[in-house]
Amino acid sequence: MPEVDSIGRRWRYDGKRVVVTGCASGIGACLVTQLRELGAEIVGLDRLRPGTELDEFHEMDQADPESIDRAARSVGTEMDVLFNIAGVSSGIGDPLRVATINFLGMRHITEALVPHMEPGSAVVSVSSLAAAGYLENRWAVKGLLETTSMAEGITWCRANPEALADGGYRLSKEAIILYTIRKSVELARRGIRMNCTGPGVTETPILDQLRSAYGQDYLDEIPKPLGRSADPVEQASALLFLGSRAAGYITGQVLWVDGGNLAARLAEELAGPPPAGSPRTAGAVPGERK
Repeated sequence: MPEVDSIGRRWRYDGKRVVVTGCASGIGACLVTQLRELGAEIVGLDRLRPGTELDEFHEMDQADPESIDRAARSVGTEMDVLFNIAGVSSGIGDPLRVATINFLGMRHITEALVPHMEPGSAVVSVSSLAAAGYLENRWAVKGLLETTSMAEGITWCRANPEALADGGYRLSKEAIILYTIRKSVELARRGIRMNCTGPGVTETPILDQLRSAYGQDYLDEIPKPLGRSADPVEQASALLFLGSRAAGYITGQVLWVDGGNLAARLAEELAGPPPAGSPRTAGAVPGERK
């Protein structure tokens, strides 16, 4: 009789070789700790060596394509899950660097590694609540998505400075979601899943960048229905789910780990009158023609 695949086993990473970018701090460091508890073999990529225990570490600057290529060669051709966690906020004050690290570098390492992934593998990336308008803004991001290299992407950003007007963060995080959706269709043909999360305000070094650049009031004004910011452990747990076999039929999705922010926005909108020109169905019977 075949062994029963229990629910608990589907969450575990025993025998899985997992690559984590941005492993040295924040969500990435929490993810590494949880992966260790779940039995994974962990390969970390970052500019700095983390204090957490890894099976392998390779230095990588996600703004430098040569550094990314060296790291990809060091990783080799055997991996089961890629977690794209590395990123910076607009608080660093260089919109082009923000877009380069957050999206172009993430895409570069992904494109370097996924050709070696086998059916059953997964790619999970981190976007942001700041990208909640990705559907409305998709055509503005499309030009960046259609670039094919970091150099070409940088050229596009320089030619479209208005796209980086808010510091480059929103653009880069919307691009992650749209890239995930588009790439997931291609990878599905190979049996590989690709998803991302959309974290709300989370206590990480990136939040410290935002505090320094914009002040605490800026963060306090972001609605938090649960009454608090997220712990990075909570964000890491959502990533673990998407990378595990427990999410085996989920691909091309963004999981909003925002403490109810988007739900509160929609609930507030629904509490008011419909916008002018909206279809009105009050009193209609389901299935009845009007």
